[in-house]
Amino acid sequence: MMTTPVLDEAVHRGDDEIPWATLPDGSLLKVLQVRPREGLWIIRARFKPGYEVQTHKHTGPVWGYTVAGAWKYKEYDYVNRAGSFLYEPAGSIHTLMTPASNTETTDVWFHMYGSNLNLDADGNIASVTDGTSAYQGYMYMCEAQGLPRPNVVTE
Repeated sequence: MMTTPVLDEAVHRGDDEIPWATLPDGSLLKVLQVRPREGLWIIRARFKPGYEVQTHKHTGPVWGYTVAGAWKYKEYDYVNRAGSFLYEPAGSIHTLMTPASNTETTDVWFHMYGSNLNLDADGNIASVTDGTSAYQGYMYMCEAQGLPRPNVVTE
């Protein structure tokens, strides 16, 4: 006789349960989920016009969905706009930036596996960011900014 496995319950977090931490340039970050054993980390970011991250290489795949605004990679011609979906294979190298001409904040959701190898001008690894370090940094920023403890999904 075949039995049906019992499924775990769905996990829900309301928008107000995970606060926006303010980054040094005034952009905002939420860490939504981290599963260290799988290398999974999901974030949502709101970038100001003219924002730029360090050039980096992904060790795993990344999926991105643009909620509002516009952003691009310096290395490519296309621009991600509201409603855009982006897939990045493991090994991709790029520099995320928001055009200074943006008239609104850019709101993006990223689902990532593995690490970001942050590269210096010569292509050497300058630092590494992964789900655990993103989570720890986010928790530190929330505490330092007097925000309530985020209810991040950690499994």
